[in-house]
Amino acid sequence: MKRLFLSTALVALLATPAWAQTKLELVEVISSPARTEVLQSIVDEFEADNPGTEVEIISLPWGQAFEKFATMVSAGQTPDVVEMPDRWLALYANNGRLESLEPYLANWPNTAELTDKALEFGRLVKGEAFMLPYGFYLRALFYNKKLFAEAGVDGPPETMDDFMEAARKVSELDGKSGYCLRGGPGGLNGWIMMAANMNGTNEFFDAEGNSTLNQPGAVAGIQFLLDIYQKGYAPKDSVNWGFNEIVAGFYSGTCAMLDQDPDALIAIAERMDADDYAVAPMPKGPAGLSFPTIGYAGWSMFSDSENKDAAWKLIAHISNRENNLVWNKTVGALPIFKGANDDPFYSTPQFEGWFIQLNEAEYQPTIMPTYLEEFAFFADSLAIPTSQEALLGQRTAEDLADEWADYLTAAQKKWLAAQ
Repeated sequence: MKRLFLSTALVALLATPAWAQTKLELVEVISSPARTEVLQSIVDEFEADNPGTEVEIISLPWGQAFEKFATMVSAGQTPDVVEMPDRWLALYANNGRLESLEPYLANWPNTAELTDKALEFGRLVKGEAFMLPYGFYLRALFYNKKLFAEAGVDGPPETMDDFMEAARKVSELDGKSGYCLRGGPGGLNGWIMMAANMNGTNEFFDAEGNSTLNQPGAVAGIQFLLDIYQKGYAPKDSVNWGFNEIVAGFYSGTCAMLDQDPDALIAIAERMDADDYAVAPMPKGPAGLSFPTIGYAGWSMFSDSENKDAAWKLIAHISNRENNLVWNKTVGALPIFKGANDDPFYSTPQFEGWFIQLNEAEYQPTIMPTYLEEFAFFADSLAIPTSQEALLGQRTAEDLADEWADYLTAAQKKWLAAQ
């Protein structure tokens, strides 16, 4: 009996893992098959380096990600780590849902190698790092050289007037349109850029906290995009187009101009000859200035994670220099580490337009007011249907501008009162 007891105990001991299993949940919100595949490969390396730790990746479709993720959070289904778009950061950080990464960054050897912009953007809410950005998305203008030549357009547009004229000329070609308008999900950037260009400033608010979006110049910028669509210079279906549709519209030759971040370059470079297109700076407004939007995304940790140290190890692994470069080459963002832009991948002529905008004074990259808790709802829910109504002629540019300005003014004054 004694021998049987020892044997049973030994079997039980051998069957018990030498370490406790740790399970992490990572939610990806800007999803695509290629992105998920690369993310999974990076996570596989992490699991191999950390025996006993398992990571489940949940990929949400970007078009519905804001609502789906908000539903998850409200139901208590919070992940350990989430891919955090810039415009969601304030919403979750101000509600106490995100863990500060400052203690981790203080001890991370790679922190000193991060660009100033990476740290600045990560600390945009409360001056505290509730996100470690992985890269930057800066708008620039893709243009189809062959369609331009066929339409008699001599080079990329330098001004807003040039842009309208190029769109008109290309749209006179049979079955072609001048501009790939993003009327659906993610379309706010276009409206903001055109409003700022025509208004001559990218200041979202005056000193009293009033939105500038219904100032006369900004209204003219909104009207500019309405004219593009209503004059037939953009495909009729583009009122509903999101990222995939506008990129496909460009590489298929349906439309000749596209404003997008470097992430669009991935699909375009696979389908177009490098000599048939180029990327130029966004056109300038009447003040001789251009305000391309710059955004970012990164990794955040939820404050109710039961495995915070393991969650940070995951973020740090995904974000190390080698993996960050691999990730950004896949997702099409500009990397967060000093000197990373010297990589041959970023030295091709296709990246020239973005680096001109980063380095020349007449181009002033514009950061959205993502510090406002209400901005996520504005960008992902309010702006889309209201701008579509205006595109379809159901409301005026002034009416649209007033609604947007009223919403943002209330949010800004609430934020000012809390400071």
